[in-house]
Amino acid sequence: MPDLPASAYLPPPVTDSIEERLAERMIDSRIVHRGRYLEVRLETTERADGSRHERDVVRHPGAVAIVALDEADRLLLVRQWRQPAGRSLLEIPSGTLDRDPVTGAIEDPDRASRRELEEETGYRADRWEKLGVFWTAPGFASELMHLYLATGLVPAGHGRLTPDADEALELVRFPLADALAAVDRGDLHDAKTLIGILMVGRGRGG
Repeated sequence: MPDLPASAYLPPPVTDSIEERLAERMIDSRIVHRGRYLEVRLETTERADGSRHERDVVRHPGAVAIVALDEADRLLLVRQWRQPAGRSLLEIPSGTLDRDPVTGAIEDPDRASRRELEEETGYRADRWEKLGVFWTAPGFASELMHLYLATGLVPAGHGRLTPDADEALELVRFPLADALAAVDRGDLHDAKTLIGILMVGRGRGG
């Protein structure tokens, strides 16, 4: 994976006066660890008052998550083991954006959402709507999540894309009304799943 300059990860320059007062200028960025798709960097920034600060930052290519809803208003969820949590979690389908190993170009989120839905559930969708984007953990990670609603689900059939070798997934159909109730009870614990269910439930008057 090529070593992209730190500026490649930065948002456009801020122009709002409040942002200008709060903004920290990058003056140094050093890779501490590079994994398959993550980089851990020690970044030194400078504030407008001249003070400097070191930040541990996880640089992430971004990800997609899909609220997949069938004709019976059932969500397609996947249960999988999550090592950092030390347990399995019930989640909406999701995945990291691929990065070209030669050019470093990051996969288009619209394309990645189609791929991840098929890989994780075995379904494709006739209708897609982008619900929004959000930072998953902006205190230390640059992961930007792109959230979609997929409807008009049809089985992928022969030649379907399959999960990655390190993924063991169980498909669960969960009525949207029951999912909203599970959110209220605190039975679901994955942030993107909570956001997706609440956004779609709100849109349907839930």
